[in-house]
Amino acid sequence: MTILLTSFDAFGEAASNASQELLLSLPEQLGTIRLVKHVLPTVFGRAADEAVALIDALQPDAVVCLGQAEERDAITPERVAINVMDARMPDNDGFQPRDLPITPEGPDAYFSTLPIRRMVEAIEAASVPARISNTAGTFVCNSLMYALLHHIGGLETPIPCGFIHVPLLDTQPRPAGTPALPLGDLRRGLIAALQSLASSENA
Repeated sequence: MTILLTSFDAFGEAASNASQELLLSLPEQLGTIRLVKHVLPTVFGRAADEAVALIDALQPDAVVCLGQAEERDAITPERVAINVMDARMPDNDGFQPRDLPITPEGPDAYFSTLPIRRMVEAIEAASVPARISNTAGTFVCNSLMYALLHHIGGLETPIPCGFIHVPLLDTQPRPAGTPALPLGDLRRGLIAALQSLASSENA
């Protein structure tokens, strides 16, 4: 099974991104799972364009996108992406959309096609906190998830696709009281989630 696994680069004034560090810490092979890893720019439109090109070129069996969520204390697969861009800060190209649709002709929302409940259960079984999230926000993470589900829905054979937010790493600078997890925990939890995805596809 081939999984396209993406993360984002650092954005804003941050020097790092937990999703990128997590992505780079993973091997390219997990048993029977081949991981094709790619770091996307934290830029509206451009991130989705790069990911769509990879999907069309690689024709993976599934797509899992990672992003950083500063206030979360668990690994959180997203349930839904909504058709809006509303940024509280500019992206890495300086673009700050407000109340704009991602795809003007698209539906209001798309639901993840990953087995998110099963993935959460697998992460928790690996002794890492996890829960389903019902909002991917309105920044580049949500925009990427929506755009990829829109693209994949038009393929002759759609594939599982979705987004997972991870907390900050405990090595990243952060305000006092901000949740964070060690890289080892995030790595163990994500591997469990990817393995559960592969087993669900093979069932």
